[in-house]
Amino acid sequence: MANIETINGYSGAKAADKKKKPWFSFSVLFILPSFLLYTLFVIYPTLNSVNLSFTNWDGVSPEVNYIGFDNFIEMWHSDRVHNALKNTLIMSVALVVLENVVAIVLAMMVDQVRWCKNLFRSIFYFPVLLSGIVMGFVWAIIFNFNFGVISQLLDKAGFSSLKLDWLGNPDYAMIAIIVTTVWKGAGYYMIIYLAGLQGIPPELHEAAAIDGANRWQQFRHVTFPLLAGAMTVSVMLSMIGALKIFDQIAVMTDGGPGFATETMTYIVYKVGFGELRQGYGTALSLVLFLLILLVSLIQVKLLRRREVQM
Repeated sequence: MANIETINGYSGAKAADKKKKPWFSFSVLFILPSFLLYTLFVIYPTLNSVNLSFTNWDGVSPEVNYIGFDNFIEMWHSDRVHNALKNTLIMSVALVVLENVVAIVLAMMVDQVRWCKNLFRSIFYFPVLLSGIVMGFVWAIIFNFNFGVISQLLDKAGFSSLKLDWLGNPDYAMIAIIVTTVWKGAGYYMIIYLAGLQGIPPELHEAAAIDGANRWQQFRHVTFPLLAGAMTVSVMLSMIGALKIFDQIAVMTDGGPGFATETMTYIVYKVGFGELRQGYGTALSLVLFLLILLVSLIQVKLLRRREVQM
C-alpha cells in the first residue's frame, strides 16, 4: 500500500509540475523574428495572391475589381495556356530523366577515379555555380546560327550544310534549352548520387563479383536499388526545378520562336508584367503552384514506396 501511495504521489507531483508550466516559453522568442519575416514575405503574399487571382488588376492602378472565376475560365479555354502546359510537361519529363541519368553516370565515374577525385568533382559541379542568366547568354552564343561555336566548327570542318538554327527553329529550340539545363544542373545531382554511392558497403560488390556478376549486373542488382534514397531526393528536386524553369528561356528564346518554348512560369511573367494583367498572371501562378504541389506529392508517394520495396 505504501508503495502504491508513493507511486500515486509521485504521479500527482509530476502532473502538478506539468500544470504549473507556463504556456509561453522563452524559446518562442528565438523563432519569432524568422516567423514574422516568413509571414511577411511568404504567407501573406501567398494568401494575397489567392485574392488577386479573382480580380482584373493590372498591377499599376489602385483600383481592384473582382471578376469571380473569369480568369480561370479564360485559362481553361486558352490555347496559349494549353501550349505552355504541354511545353512545361514535356520539358519536365525530359529534364528529370536526362539530369538524373547524366548525374548517375558522372557520380559513378568520379567514384571510380583514384587520383584527383576532388578535381573532377569540382569540374563537374562548376556549372551549378553559374548564374542562370550568365549560363543562358553563354549557350545562346554557342548555339547562334551565324557566329556560334557549333556553326563555326561545322564551317571549318566543311559541313556547313549540317548547320542548324537551334534557337530560331521551333523544332530545335526546346532541345537547346534542355541540353543547356542538363549541362547546368547535372553536377548538383551528381553530388547527391555520389554521397549515396559512398554509402554503399564495398563488400556487397565484392560478394556480387564472387558470384559471377558483371559490372552491369552489379549496378542493376546492387548499386541501383541502394541509390533509391538519393534518387527520391534528386528526382523530386529536378522535377520542381523543371516546372519552375525561367532563366534559360528568358535569355535564350524569350518564349519563342512564336510560343514554342513558352512554359507556365514564363507565361506568368509575360502576362503579368508584359501585358499588365496581374490578376490573370496571379491566377496562372496559383494553378502552377497547385500543379507543382500535386506532382511533388505523387512523386514522394511513389518513390517512397519504391524505397520500401527495395
